[in-house]
Amino acid sequence: MSFVKIFAVAAIPATLLSGAAMADEVPPVGAMKLSQVVAMVEEQAGTQLAFIKEVDWDDDGYWDVEYRTTAGDKVELKLDPVTGAAR
Repeated sequence: MSFVKIFAVAAIPATLLSGAAMADEVPPVGAMKLSQVVAMVEEQAGTQLAFIKEVDWDDDGYWDVEYRTTAGDKVELKLDPVTGAAR
């Protein structure tokens, strides 16, 4: 098989994957920035916050946050993208 054919076959999955990634929903206009979400969680958890494990935009329309407390508890939050209120 020639180099051109090998490259063309290898490029097809990459093209399909990039199209799938582009289909993801994005936060709405006016949504809190990621840095604002992190700062808000840090402020609300206060001294009980050990670390933030994950912050992710969920395609269902909210910020999904997971953190651990100093006592070792796992806390999961679903936050409104504009107001930051828990859902």
